Amino acid sequence: MRTPMISAVVAALMLSGCATTDPYTGEQKTSNATSGAVIGAVSGALIGAASSSKSDRSKGILIGAASGAALGGGIGHYMDRQEAALREKLAGTGVSVKRDGDHIQLVMPNSLTFDVGSNKLKLPAINALSGVAMVVSEFDQTNLVITGHTDSTGGRDLNMRLSRERADSVASELVRQQVSVTRMSTYGAGPDQPIASNQTDAGRAENRRVEIVLTPRT
Repeated sequence: MRTPMISAVVAALMLSGCATTDPYTGEQKTSNATSGAVIGAVSGALIGAASSSKSDRSKGILIGAASGAALGGGIGHYMDRQEAALREKLAGTGVSVKRDGDHIQLVMPNSLTFDVGSNKLKLPAINALSGVAMVVSEFDQTNLVITGHTDSTGGRDLNMRLSRERADSVASELVRQQVSVTRMSTYGAGPDQPIASNQTDAGRAENRRVEIVLTPRT
């Protein structure tokens, strides 16, 4: 089985290209499309091996690997293009764009989105969400998970409710800008997922945020 498995990975690399240059850091790194193709190739090869008879196992491995590589590489490339479009649209808005595999995370700080204790979006947030809506409407094979976060000051019940309302406000604005509600889910995390210390003003400000995570629908 070893030779077909090695061939599968080589085929995946040839399909996707081994490396790419990050346009924002200049760093040479394995592209997400390549990573997805390799993972897809190996997974497809294993499935092909398991589902084939002993005499056809090598053929099943190669067929499964090719199918898995095409699917995995395609998703990675799709998310690469969406990430680039989001970075372009959101440049200078205060919204940060982060990438983790096939997930894209948009972090909207509370200074951009809401006044203290409010769930009403401010104009800069509406303008930024306009850019988000334009991109995700074009890349319509992704789902959006929208989560509101607060700091730890105030009562827990209040923070949980406020974080849910803020996530809902972001989703409602995206719906108003023609993003399908069926692609979105909203959550309120309250103070439970801090990214900085709640012992300082700067840390609490960082914890007050809304995150939008985009994931492939397939």
